[in-house]
Amino acid sequence: MPNLHQSQPVLTAGPDLREARAAMILLHGRGANAWDILGLADALECYDIAYLAPDAANATWYPNRFLAPVESNEPWLSSALRVVDDLLERVARSGMPTARTFILGFSQGGCLGLEYLARNPRALGGMFALSAAMIENGDKPRQYFGSLQGTPVLFGCSDRDPHIPIERVRRSIDLMRGLQARVIERIYPNMGHMVNADEIATVRDLIGSAGDGAAPWPRVEDVS
Repeated sequence: MPNLHQSQPVLTAGPDLREARAAMILLHGRGANAWDILGLADALECYDIAYLAPDAANATWYPNRFLAPVESNEPWLSSALRVVDDLLERVARSGMPTARTFILGFSQGGCLGLEYLARNPRALGGMFALSAAMIENGDKPRQYFGSLQGTPVLFGCSDRDPHIPIERVRRSIDLMRGLQARVIERIYPNMGHMVNADEIATVRDLIGSAGDGAAPWPRVEDVS
């Protein structure tokens, strides 16, 4: 039996969920950990957010590339998707509105977050996919059903990312639009596999524009 993700810790930062103005689930990339992705919380400088960062077993959510047949990534992928589901339930139990609940993932974590949202469409404050694309069904396209009800979904990626083919990003954008997401597209020339300052600023603005209007951050009407 493989060491699945349910036994791994969830690190937190910021205020308690019941006192925070918003909540964000942070999903780290392959070979990284929860401490690494929590570094983005410092960069965002949004101090009223409760951050929850789960650790993947063996520093990877699934063993093979997101382009591989999905069966080759089981049962790790299903376990990872369950981690996201459990954390969203934990946030909801605290009384946090869905309009102030966010998911941010980098690389493999971004792929995981996108795939979760496509398989379990619901309205959220936003999904921020940095250097990531949907897993779909490995090398076989699949259909998704339901509505994201206008949830902002940010795609930030290089046009020459060595790990994320731009064609897969484009298809993921089309699929998210088909699920009625409000897609914000940021494709950067020759950037590589990383997070840049423009992405951080865009995430910050989208956080500020979400919810009931009582957020302490600047509001924006459209960043697309």
